[in-house]
Amino acid sequence: MNTKTSRLPCESVHAFAVAPSAWSLIWQAALLLLFAQAALGQAGESDWPQWRGPTRDSKIGDPATWPKDLSGLSTSWRVELGPSYSGPIVGGDRVFVTETHDKRDEVVRALDRRTGSEIWRTSWKGAMSVPFFARRNGDWIRSTPAYDGQSLFVAGMRDVLICLDAETGAERWRVDFPATRKTPVPSFGFVCSPLVIGDYVYVQAGGAFVKLDKHSGKEVWQTLKDGGGMDSAFSSPVLATLHGELQLVVQMRQKLAGVRPENGEVLWSQVVPSYRGMNILTPTVFENGVFTSSHKNKTFFYRVTSNGSGYGVSEEWTTPGQGYMSSPVVIGHHAYLHLGNGRLCCVDLKEGKELWRSKPLGEYWSMVSNGNRILALNQNGELLLMAANPKKFRLLDRREVAEAESWAHLAVCGDELFVRDLQGLTAFRWENRPAAVDGKSP
Repeated sequence: MNTKTSRLPCESVHAFAVAPSAWSLIWQAALLLLFAQAALGQAGESDWPQWRGPTRDSKIGDPATWPKDLSGLSTSWRVELGPSYSGPIVGGDRVFVTETHDKRDEVVRALDRRTGSEIWRTSWKGAMSVPFFARRNGDWIRSTPAYDGQSLFVAGMRDVLICLDAETGAERWRVDFPATRKTPVPSFGFVCSPLVIGDYVYVQAGGAFVKLDKHSGKEVWQTLKDGGGMDSAFSSPVLATLHGELQLVVQMRQKLAGVRPENGEVLWSQVVPSYRGMNILTPTVFENGVFTSSHKNKTFFYRVTSNGSGYGVSEEWTTPGQGYMSSPVVIGHHAYLHLGNGRLCCVDLKEGKELWRSKPLGEYWSMVSNGNRILALNQNGELLLMAANPKKFRLLDRREVAEAESWAHLAVCGDELFVRDLQGLTAFRWENRPAAVDGKSP
C-alpha cells in the first residue's frame, strides 16, 4: 500500500552566510529567527514532526480546543509492535514508529493515520545491549525520529543516523559514526533526538555535537567533542534566541553550551553537576537563561550574559528538586517539572522558588501543554489532565490508556492522541467539548 504524503514547506538557512558586521548580525538574527520559526513550526497543530512536538517544547494550540476532562476519549485503532522508547511521529496522512525486533533488528514503519494499516516497513541489523543498571527498562531503540515533510531521520542504537524517504521507506543515506569517526559505540545507545532546521540536521553523536547536510548526510561541522562511548550524551538540542542571537542550546553529559549554528562556534558553556553524567533533560530556555535539572543533584537556572563582544554564563539560582528523564513544560514564568521521585513540582523561574509538589504519580512523564492545562502520560500507561496552576496542584482527570508500560513521548495533534507503549501504538480521539476559558487557570 502506498499513499501520497503531504509535503510541508522546507526553508533554507543560507542566511547564515551574512557578513559579521554589527548591523548585519542583527539583520542575520532576524532572518534566522524567521527561518527557524518556519522550519520548527511548519507542521502546525495537526502534526507532530519531532521530539516534543512542532516547536520542540511540548507547547501546542489554544486552550479553548481541549476538552474539560478525559471522558470523551475513544480508541480509533491499535497496532501491535515490538518495544521502543521512541515517540510516534505524525505528519500528513501517516504515523511513523520505530521498534526493536528479536533483540537484533531495528524497524521503522509508516502507518496510515486514519486506519493504522501499514504503508511501508524497513529494517536493519543494529540492536545492542546497554549496561546492566540501565537494562531494567530494556535495550530497545531510544531516539525519537524527525520528519521534514519529505524525509524521516532515524537514529539507530549503534550510533547510526539513517535518512529514509518518507513516501516509500527507501534509504537515502546513512552515517555510521563509529565507522567514520573511529569512536566507540555509545554504551547507552544513540539517545539524542535529531533536530532538523532548514537544510541541516543537528545531533549529538560520534562523540561530538554534529551538523549534517540533510540531503546528503555530509558533515558540515563538529564541536563539543567528548570522545563517545560511556560519555555519549542523552539530551537533545533546541534552537533558541539569547540576547538577540539565534543559538543551538545543547546539554551534554557534563556541560551545557550555546553554539552558533552556521559554524559550530561555542559561544558559552557551563558545567552542570551530574551523577554518572545523567544530564538527560532537554534544556529549557527562559528569557536570557537556561533551566535544567539533573539526576541526584539539583534544579538549576543559568543566566547567560552578553557585553556585545562575547558571552558569559553563571549559576543564578538552584532549588532542591532533582529531575531525571522527564523534560519540563513552561507556562508563563512557571516551569512544571516531573522529578526523579515521581512528583510534579512547580518552579517560579523569576524568583527561583519551588512553589509546590504533588504526591508521586509515576516514575516517568511525557507532558504536553496547551495554555492553562497540561496533559501527561506516565510509564504506567495512565493519562493525566492537570491545571497549570502555580498556586497548587490540581488533577482534573486521569485515565488508563495502555496496559503495557509507556516510556515514549505522547503525541497530541488537535483532537488526536497517539500513545506508544511497549507492545504497540494506540490512536485516540477526544470529543471536542472544551472547558470555558476566562483567562484564569481552571
